[in-house]
Amino acid sequence: MRHNKAGRRLGRTTSHRIAMFRNMVTSLFAHERITTTDAKAKELRSIAEKMITLGKRGDLHAVRQAASYIRDKKVVTKLFSTIAPRYKERDGGYTRIIKLGIRPGDCAPLSVIELVEEQFEKKVKKSKPAAPAQAVAAKPAVEETREAAAAQPQEPEVEISEVKDPAEECEAKAD
Repeated sequence: MRHNKAGRRLGRTTSHRIAMFRNMVTSLFAHERITTTDAKAKELRSIAEKMITLGKRGDLHAVRQAASYIRDKKVVTKLFSTIAPRYKERDGGYTRIIKLGIRPGDCAPLSVIELVEEQFEKKVKKSKPAAPAQAVAAKPAVEETREAAAAQPQEPEVEISEVKDPAEECEAKAD
């Protein structure tokens, strides 16, 4: 039984797994987006968020801890100078995982893991409601765009029978 043993093994030895995640977190911070399998992306998320938290701390000890894990000194500098200040007001959730579908070669589920781009802003109640004159002025522009869209010829719809699902293809290959 694997009680109290967190993390996925991913079919690799410990040293291979650690080296792989060091390379992946370095690439993630260098490019701010990488494509990988779902399981690797989910494991990488926790490591990347810990590194960003170190970057937010910003002291010398945090720099040395991050540099001991991240392979490139330029990426460590980028983490502490540009990436971490971006999330200064955010308490967590620095990464996003978007599922892409299935890889054709081995039917592995693929995902994109990326750093969240938008700034975290606290919602502030506005004291003044929007002026009704602005809403009336914006309304004719919406109607004009609807009329222009209706005037354009529409393309014929594609039949659903022509589109093949990659998951069905993988199941067919497995049989």
